[in-house]
Amino acid sequence: MDSNSVSPMPELAPIAEFDKSPPSPPNEEVPMDDLPPPPATITQSEGKKKKVQRSRSYESDEHERGACEWCEYALVITLATILLIGVSALTVFWMFFYREGYGWADDIPEKQFNLHPTLMVAGFITFSGFSVLLYRICRCFRRIYVKLLHAIFHALAFPCIVIGFLAVLDFHNKKGINNFYSLHSWIGFVAMGLFGLQYAVGFFSFLLLLICNKGTAGFRASLVPVHAAFGILTFVLGVCACLTGLTEKALFTLGNSTIGEFQTENRVDRYSGLPDEGVIINAIGVTIIAILAVTMYILSRDKFRVKPRDMRVSVNL
Repeated sequence: MDSNSVSPMPELAPIAEFDKSPPSPPNEEVPMDDLPPPPATITQSEGKKKKVQRSRSYESDEHERGACEWCEYALVITLATILLIGVSALTVFWMFFYREGYGWADDIPEKQFNLHPTLMVAGFITFSGFSVLLYRICRCFRRIYVKLLHAIFHALAFPCIVIGFLAVLDFHNKKGINNFYSLHSWIGFVAMGLFGLQYAVGFFSFLLLLICNKGTAGFRASLVPVHAAFGILTFVLGVCACLTGLTEKALFTLGNSTIGEFQTENRVDRYSGLPDEGVIINAIGVTIIAILAVTMYILSRDKFRVKPRDMRVSVNL
């Protein structure tokens, strides 16, 4: 065959012009880091990040509290506890050591009167003081438990106030003394009325309405500042009633008046001469004033309060 008759072969383009990269191994896998995660994974990871951030913010707030602040918190709470318990103990000591103890209708009427200052100090000062400070003392408790303790302390104060009021009312009737004639009785009557109203509204609003928690959340939230304000007002009125009652008792018992309930050797000591019983009465009054000052200081410190953000975080985690 003639070489001129053979058709020439077409020229092929070089392979390197189409793909210059070396071929991939057949078993090589693409790294997962280069692939975008599925939508569900993104949502789940974001949710976890939010929870971690909330947890860290809560813990950082707790760790950021300096040693001085914790010392201040521990000091004032311990001082308030000692004063609240000590004032009732001092009142009981006064009645047993100087006023011959306690009794009721069939006993000496003056012993029945001794129940009045003791129970009023216990109800208006000790139990009510602890009830007011529970939201600062029980920082690590769940809020429902703090509410229950708040209601229990008020429930302990309620019979003390009622029995103390009945004791002095019956004593006045037996002695022929007019009722509700002094400033002490007026302040005490207003304080008792506010205390009963506060207890009824608080028990209904913050405990019974928890049955329908979601439906009453807005109402209960709007009632919290009102309830707290009237609670502090009731406590202050209780302090005023106790102070005026102590002054009245000291003047009637150790003063120049002849209305003294006991004709004992202590009776000849005038209140102006600062007898031993007068020192005890003044010490009780000063302790009550100290309780009011420490309580108001604790309530005024926002750092001692459990913030709502911290409580929401503790529930979600």
